[in-house]
Amino acid sequence: MLLLISPINHEEAVEAIEGGSDIVDVKNPKEGSLGANFPWVIEDIRRITPEETLVSATLGDVDYKPGTVSLAALGALASGADYIKVGLYGTKNYDEALEVMKNVVKAIKDKKRDTIVVASGYADAHRVGSVDPLKIPRIAKDSGSDLAMLDTAVKDGKGLFDFLDINTLKKFVDETHSYYLKTALAGSLKKEDLKPLADIGCDVVGIRGAACIGGDRNTGKIHRSAVSDLKSLINSF
Repeated sequence: MLLLISPINHEEAVEAIEGGSDIVDVKNPKEGSLGANFPWVIEDIRRITPEETLVSATLGDVDYKPGTVSLAALGALASGADYIKVGLYGTKNYDEALEVMKNVVKAIKDKKRDTIVVASGYADAHRVGSVDPLKIPRIAKDSGSDLAMLDTAVKDGKGLFDFLDINTLKKFVDETHSYYLKTALAGSLKKEDLKPLADIGCDVVGIRGAACIGGDRNTGKIHRSAVSDLKSLINSF
């Protein structure tokens, strides 16, 4: 299982890299769960990240605007992202989500075939009116995406396991793997959540809060020691 850490700036990215993060995920929590950061921040973090380490960029908690999202995806690609995440926040059903993702995939794959495109839903989709999280694997497959992901939309202290139990998450992982795609799971995860996710075959685990001093994704700062502890824990499974 790979460790994805989400820094917001140069300083935090250095901490994530030095701590051993497998994927450096550039985001901006001020703009939401999968809030988008600025192109120059992505460019800077790509420059300082070892070539063999993937740099991820979130496009935001996007609306049902396929053209706008496709242009944002190209911006992330041009800024150096190897791994592009789309938070399907404003898509209410399978058809809307599929339309957004198919156009993102076309925009990205026409330019750089090996870029990883991630369709991300929300475990607490019912709280914001977005697409059913259990439809994300099929949306990923049918759109030509590479990875199906779940996070939480509302960051109020509740996490992934407050909305989906381990058996449901295993079904999500198993269905995604049946399509020969990979999975990522996130959502205010704690150390004790990692082993169960590894046991069900999750490919990537996404963390910010637990990698921050004080454990707060908004007011805390990522520190290499916390990242290193998480990486060591995952390696022990």
